[in-house]
Amino acid sequence: MSAALTLATPEHFARLDSLVAAFHAEEGIEMSDAARAAGLQPLLDGIPHGAAYLIGPARAPIGYVVVTFGWSIEFGGMDGFIDEIFIRPGVRGRGIATEVLLALPRALGGAGVKALHLEVGTDNDIAQRLYGRAGFRLREGYHLMTRML
Repeated sequence: MSAALTLATPEHFARLDSLVAAFHAEEGIEMSDAARAAGLQPLLDGIPHGAAYLIGPARAPIGYVVVTFGWSIEFGGMDGFIDEIFIRPGVRGRGIATEVLLALPRALGGAGVKALHLEVGTDNDIAQRLYGRAGFRLREGYHLMTRML
């Protein structure tokens, strides 16, 4: 199975929205349809702060990944944050997510991104192993902290 990435555009909204809804249901993330659309639509319209990619065939994607962009003095320029990555349960365990996580940094690095970050649950050993295989490492002495506005 191929982990081909397609940059999502407005015509992909319905497919992407259903994947995001499935991921949020699986993770227990409660969000209204309108709020989810408000978070997705600007990415599809070309907002420069992030991008959404469909994984697999664009007509019948098997997952998605969303990357947001920021700027870091410490990392020497633009950095990215994998906000969400999801592979449909029926096709998990086939190396697709690993393939995506290996290809994405190469592509983004070629576009000038200096570092790519992600968040993982401390009790999610499966995801931690996946991310480790793809070259991600815990930053000793650091924790992600959030303040809602």
